[in-house]
Amino acid sequence: MTASTSPSTAAAAVWAFAAATCVKLLLVPTYRSTDFDVHRYWLALTHALPARQWYTDVSSQWTLDYPPFFAYFSRLLSLPAPLVDASLVSIPVPDAPPSSAYLLYLRLTVAFSDLLLLASVLLLAKDARRRQRSFLALVLVLWSPALLAVDHVHFQYNGFLMGLLLLSLHFLEQGKDLAGGVVFAALLCSKHLFLVAAPVYFVYLLRHYCCGRGVVKGLGRLVLMGAGVLAVFAMAFAPFVYYGQMQQLFSRLFPFGRGLFHAYWAPNFWVFYIILDKILAFLLRRLGFDIKMPEGSFTRGLVGDSSPFAVLPKVTPMTTFLLVILAMTPCLVKAFTNPQPKHIIRWVAYACSCGFMFGWHVHEKASLHFTIPLALIAMDSLDDVRHYFLLSIVSCYSLFPLLFENQEYPIKVLLLLTYGALMWVGFSSHFAANSAREGKKVNGSGNLVKKKFTGWISLGYLSGMFAIELWSRVFHHHVFGDRLPFLPLMMVSVYCGVGMMYSWMWQLSWIVRHT
Repeated sequence: MTASTSPSTAAAAVWAFAAATCVKLLLVPTYRSTDFDVHRYWLALTHALPARQWYTDVSSQWTLDYPPFFAYFSRLLSLPAPLVDASLVSIPVPDAPPSSAYLLYLRLTVAFSDLLLLASVLLLAKDARRRQRSFLALVLVLWSPALLAVDHVHFQYNGFLMGLLLLSLHFLEQGKDLAGGVVFAALLCSKHLFLVAAPVYFVYLLRHYCCGRGVVKGLGRLVLMGAGVLAVFAMAFAPFVYYGQMQQLFSRLFPFGRGLFHAYWAPNFWVFYIILDKILAFLLRRLGFDIKMPEGSFTRGLVGDSSPFAVLPKVTPMTTFLLVILAMTPCLVKAFTNPQPKHIIRWVAYACSCGFMFGWHVHEKASLHFTIPLALIAMDSLDDVRHYFLLSIVSCYSLFPLLFENQEYPIKVLLLLTYGALMWVGFSSHFAANSAREGKKVNGSGNLVKKKFTGWISLGYLSGMFAIELWSRVFHHHVFGDRLPFLPLMMVSVYCGVGMMYSWMWQLSWIVRHT
């Protein structure tokens, strides 16, 4: 570790991780979503049943729909479970609420798996040019409020998965392309939703690792990379090929019948498509046109019909796929014409942003896939600071509806405000110090820097979140009573969608102009 990270930075990052772990322990008794029941069942499933039954068992509604490596990961976590509570690994899963030991064990498996995220962050403490990254950039990853809320309250294992992604990016930044490609293949075999970054990986590795080295050497490297990636996929999927279950497995991984939208709308391009359809339907009906309203109601957040639009054209999975690739094309061109390791984090983050903005059945939690990597380069320039400050707050606020119980409300607000204060103080101090070294006049409070990285427009936009929250928590019930229960969620999605669209366009502009 000392070869890649200074001892002081490594020690400080470990302390920051330890502090975050203490917060995670405090969150153990908080609200848990149905994702807790999902992973609770997967733990029992992979322990109690042989692998041939993992993707065919239907004894629970929480069927396994992650790739095999995550199933193996669940199996690994289940091994000590009988020592804690035998019901942890029993099939069928008991209907009774989990015991305290049961709950603590599952919560601790999430915290334990975050060690991979810590290891990856320590490796990334030096960038592609072997320069030391700011300690604040590392803390922004380890203390991400969105990650804390999603993993340690809502309940998922995104920290572990993001650790795999960051490990892959570390290898690519350091020129270890083969290792980076193999680790990314392992990530795809753990969670297939990262497939959206595959085009960038393919183009970058083809150009940077295989091309420009002579025909023989280039072909040799192509074969070596292909063999490494195929070996990983073989380890993951070979048993299920042998069982003849690949069709069943892929139907679990890609359930296109779930529809374009998740129950709670992710703040992406399709939110505006929905709103436009509703406005057009309303106007046309007022003008006397016979517009049939779809049976599926957006305002109740139902998952069902893949495209229940009244006026606008139907959206299919192929449509979303083509839009994602089209949006990603400028980045792919840059990665092909000028494949530089120093840009790989930005390119992969942008690819994940494209998937989030235009993809099929996007979950709001998928914003972690690009906000976490972008934290590592948030200190690269003042423009990056401005962008990340806005994006991280928007991303975290868009997740507020996931924690909908009253007792968790102070927690999510405190997490966001603490992170916002950390960024405000950290960014101000960092750029005030840089300005002072450059001989610029900056007053002691750093007001010049604060004004620069917030600005009136972004400050006004962020203040609008307070107004939406005030409406949702105080005024909505008094105005509408029990009517329009999904309106506050829709307001959050639409308002945060504006910020997400800005972030996507900003990333695209930066890539086109600077890479």
